[in-house]
Amino acid sequence: MSAIDIRTLGDIDGIHRAAGVLDEVWGERGTMPANILRALEHAGNYVVGLFDGDRMVGASAAFFAPPAERSMHSHITGIVPGYQGRGLGRQLKEHQRAWALERGVGHITWTFDPLVARNAHFNLAVLGARVTDYLVNQYGEMDDAVNRGDESDRLMVAWALAEPPAPTPADAEILAAVAVPDDVAALRRSDPVAAAGWRVRVRDELREHRASGRRVGGFDRRGYLIVR
Repeated sequence: MSAIDIRTLGDIDGIHRAAGVLDEVWGERGTMPANILRALEHAGNYVVGLFDGDRMVGASAAFFAPPAERSMHSHITGIVPGYQGRGLGRQLKEHQRAWALERGVGHITWTFDPLVARNAHFNLAVLGARVTDYLVNQYGEMDDAVNRGDESDRLMVAWALAEPPAPTPADAEILAAVAVPDDVAALRRSDPVAAAGWRVRVRDELREHRASGRRVGGFDRRGYLIVR
């Protein structure tokens, strides 16, 4: 694979191409409409495309949170099939980090599906972001190819840009582990009832730990690592 270039999108053609990329990734028209991307970009927010030569292979959008929080919320990122799993997520996050720090932003937040193990590993173990909340059915019913037929629970994480990554806790610190399926996307296709069962189980366990004053301290092959 040739080097991937990340570019801010300041023209309408690039904005429409980004909207098309996100539609391709989620399998639904209007995933992130071009007019919304254009409005975010025009207002000074983060809207970028990932390019392999002239081909756009990914897109991402983030917007500023309240000024007092000096924070930016990363709402959506998509990489087309064939380019996933090649380290582009890390490259994009480092680009977001540099872009945010140049503008006086100290934290980036985002949400992800707690059942998606690869995202949990990347966000918590690789980037060292911290879980700040469990959001039940955050977006309501979603009819795209990725989320269709499931509730849209999300974990909210915060990434402190100027601090070292949160370390994976030592075994002596771990009180419990909350397991997740190896590949929930495949499980939804093969056994949606089992996938729904995982949703309820992980939701209940993580919320119970949070209610008891415990927190998610990391993620590894055992699942979410619960600490005090």
